[in-house]
Amino acid sequence: MTDCLFCKIIKRELPSEIVYEDDDVLAFRDIKPQAPVHVLIIPKRHIASLDDLTKEDENAMGRAMLVASKLARDLGISEGYRVVTNCGKDAGQSVFHIHMHLLGGRSLGWPPG
Repeated sequence: MTDCLFCKIIKRELPSEIVYEDDDVLAFRDIKPQAPVHVLIIPKRHIASLDDLTKEDENAMGRAMLVASKLARDLGISEGYRVVTNCGKDAGQSVFHIHMHLLGGRSLGWPPG
C-alpha cells in the first residue's frame, strides 16, 4: 500500500526510532507517546485492521505478541504494561495498518476511556 504511513516507515521512506526488527515485525517509538514507554509493534505485511486478519497472519501476529513481551522486559516495564490494539475509527484507530501499542512506565488507569 503506497499511501500507508506505517508501510513507509517499514520501507524507510519516513524516519522512526526503531527499537526492534525481524523478518515479520517492526517496532518503533510512538511520535505522540501516551506513557513514558509507548512503542508501536506492526507486522511488516500490510493488514488494515484486526477484521482483515487471515489464517496466513497467525505467525506474524503471534510473533508480534512475543515481541511485545520481549520489549517490555528490555525496556524495563515488565512489572506492569498494557498492549492495546484499536479496530476501526470508532475505537480510535487512526492508521489503518494493524498495530499494537505497548504502553508502560507509569501506573495505567482503568477503564482506559
